[in-house]
Amino acid sequence: MTGKVYLVGAGPGDPELLTLKALKLLKSADVVLHDDLISPEILGFIPSSTEVQNVGKRFGQKRISQTEIHALMVQNALLGLQVVRLKSGDPLIFGRAGEEMEALRKAGIDFEIVPGVTAAFGAAANARIPLTHRQVSSAVVLVTGHHAATDEFADWPAKIPTDATVVVYMPGYDYLSTAQQLLRAGVPGTTPCAIVSQATSSNERVHVSTVEDLHTSPRLPSPTLLVVGEVVRVAEPAALRQQFDWSNDFASAGPAFSASQERAE
Repeated sequence: MTGKVYLVGAGPGDPELLTLKALKLLKSADVVLHDDLISPEILGFIPSSTEVQNVGKRFGQKRISQTEIHALMVQNALLGLQVVRLKSGDPLIFGRAGEEMEALRKAGIDFEIVPGVTAAFGAAANARIPLTHRQVSSAVVLVTGHHAATDEFADWPAKIPTDATVVVYMPGYDYLSTAQQLLRAGVPGTTPCAIVSQATSSNERVHVSTVEDLHTSPRLPSPTLLVVGEVVRVAEPAALRQQFDWSNDFASAGPAFSASQERAE
């Protein structure tokens, strides 16, 4: 009997954000093929009897090619095994799930998608930044910093609405080029932005800047994620209250961090 492959999202790093279904599958899988960014705490849920292989790609260095990952999933499923392809964040958001689904369909292998908390949601939640807000943001744009096979910037929308929040996955450290790309897309230079490093982990750090000053930002430890938009001002409720005349009740929680400071969680 042919086995089954589960494309499972592990969330942004905090093991408490792992879904119950993901945990159940990790404990019952015969084989786990995991990304490099999966936290040791989450890998600790896997029984010692399970075959575990790191198939991650980071900093342009690959332990294994994507084609070889496809082959591993197919071969193990053909042996009748239950395979968990464990991905950081959500498998459907810049997780190459589309390529892996195509490979599994072509091989006639049954598969299932198990969603996870994507990095944008985890980072924004920990930094207390809403990705949408009725008064300043009615859309969210998710983009990636670079193409998979090159160091070139990915193609972004030619025009980004002024009331949209932009989240850049894998932004790298060429902040000057990132800022220029945002400016070309119509994002004002005064728009606030936040670089979130190692989101939801005990080592999380946040640096707040503006698009025009983004090039002066420090190189925080990877993985990082960039949030761009007026919603970032929620990190400084006093400024929001002054700009939008919001009620004191809204800002009663106090500032998460100031625009000129970094926060280490």
